[in-house]
Amino acid sequence: MTLLTTEGLSRHFGGVQAVNAVDFALARGEIRAVIGPNGAGKTTLVGMICGRVPASAGRITFEGVDVTRMKPWNRVERGIVYTFQITSVFANLTCFDNVALAVQRSQAWGAEAQWRRRWQGARGNLARNVETVLERVGLASRSAAFASTLSYGHQRLLELAIGLALRPKLLILDEPTQGLAGDEIAGFCDLVREVAKDATVLLIEHNMSVVMELAHRITVMNNGAILAEGGPAEIEADPVVQRAYLGT
Repeated sequence: MTLLTTEGLSRHFGGVQAVNAVDFALARGEIRAVIGPNGAGKTTLVGMICGRVPASAGRITFEGVDVTRMKPWNRVERGIVYTFQITSVFANLTCFDNVALAVQRSQAWGAEAQWRRRWQGARGNLARNVETVLERVGLASRSAAFASTLSYGHQRLLELAIGLALRPKLLILDEPTQGLAGDEIAGFCDLVREVAKDATVLLIEHNMSVVMELAHRITVMNNGAILAEGGPAEIEADPVVQRAYLGT
């Protein structure tokens, strides 16, 4: 079943066409990688999908609903969650508190009466929910540590934990393995496979080993447009992709 589609999606910055009339479809439950050279339009494309970048033209549909003009926070409430290319966590809060804010936000959605019922019923579960998420990303032992004291790689994992706490239907990961050590990357790949049991994952990644290992399908962008799409073996063997991006 299709989860998300874009039709003629475009974004220009002055005279620069960053994304040009992109038609894109994402199936529910898949892990999709978007790759391409720097400046290909990857981050702008996902920025429009999550609402951080307004579209100049075109349409975005999520679960059959037109979300093109919807505010970013309303898209999060619908289940579109984005983790930033540059780490964005509350440095002066503990790991627990960073994730607790997201858990509380996900519990508070809905009408005021619903919020009160959910909050009263969920208060006792807050700590357990936070610790469960931290355990999933391997940060349970650092629950009381301030985010500012974490390594960059662990801050990336904390941001992923915040995203998971928002209960995503679509989790967008922008360069998630940047700054991770080899063993952390292996753990990350295991985590993404687990997340994909409950959510769709859209991944921008330059580490081709990670892309080839994780992705069900790959979308290759170049000059603001989709150059090719297919499975990992198809993309690796595509001579057009080899010339434009893989450098072979």
